[in-house]
Amino acid sequence: MNRLQGKDFLKEMDFTPQDLLFFLDLATHFKAARKNHNEKQYLKGKKIALLFEKDSTRTRCSFEVAAYEQGAHATYLAQGSQIGKKESMADTARVLTRFFDGIEYRGFGQERVETLAKYATVPVWNGLTNEWHPTQLLADMMTMREYCPKPLPQQKLAYIGDCRFNMGNSLMIGSAMLGVHFVSIAPKDLWTSDAIFAQANDIAQKTGAIIERSTDISAVQNCDFIYTDVWVSMGEPDEVWAERINLLRPYAVTKEVFAATGNPDCKFLHCLPSFHNRDTEIGEKIYQRFGLPFMEVSDEIFESDCNVAFEEAENRLHTIKAVMVATLSDEKIIF
Repeated sequence: MNRLQGKDFLKEMDFTPQDLLFFLDLATHFKAARKNHNEKQYLKGKKIALLFEKDSTRTRCSFEVAAYEQGAHATYLAQGSQIGKKESMADTARVLTRFFDGIEYRGFGQERVETLAKYATVPVWNGLTNEWHPTQLLADMMTMREYCPKPLPQQKLAYIGDCRFNMGNSLMIGSAMLGVHFVSIAPKDLWTSDAIFAQANDIAQKTGAIIERSTDISAVQNCDFIYTDVWVSMGEPDEVWAERINLLRPYAVTKEVFAATGNPDCKFLHCLPSFHNRDTEIGEKIYQRFGLPFMEVSDEIFESDCNVAFEEAENRLHTIKAVMVATLSDEKIIF
């Protein structure tokens, strides 16, 4: 039996650093096998529930395509389900367990996916909560391994923006687990919490990672990757925009920020979608209200050769496939 079979994937710390590396190696194998049209199906006949309380492009597509390519069937549950309206998360878990072999959840508080996992008797995977985004973290680290010749413990990653939520938390903890030199850069009011920072540094003492927080953009010096995300998260009220823009305008990722790295090979990461121009309804709304032609990253950087965010987006597919196979397959995984 596969040693990870039956395990939930709710946050990075559910696993060891060696487990995370196993997911990355398996994802790399699946990516090559897909390209060569010789991918082995480990999930034939399995049934997957995709439970979405927040909108999604990459997460939904990755889980659906991964399930299909592995021979499984995926059922998408969103606005038409009873979750939260007529049925509790605990009751939902006990119902879905009787139909499905695995359950993905994307939504709000971490306590919701934790409850789902507590009452389900099949593996539960976190597709995003307010606090953690572990499947995205795997795709990020896979992309870093692909686009930098140095091993992860020799790489430096900066995350710039609002560091208090899922991406700031997952990148800090994931970097600590995998030995990456990580710095989050933000106004102090938007720093990753002291609790997460302390946890990351405890982990880093064992792995050799360097974990830092800074208010100074110059902390990007010697970075191999610069990462950012939208300034206002899904579910936050519109009133937040003015406050967040006022705080983060000096932290937009521009050519000057990349120049400050001193590394001509530095690459740009983003979990997407991105407000890098006015070509979206929200982008135009922000321009009309605040006069900003872009927000977290300039179009000049986003459209440049340093941007590997679309490869990163594709890697969601391969890493999610690896997580599902590793935790759900009845077969021993050989690659």
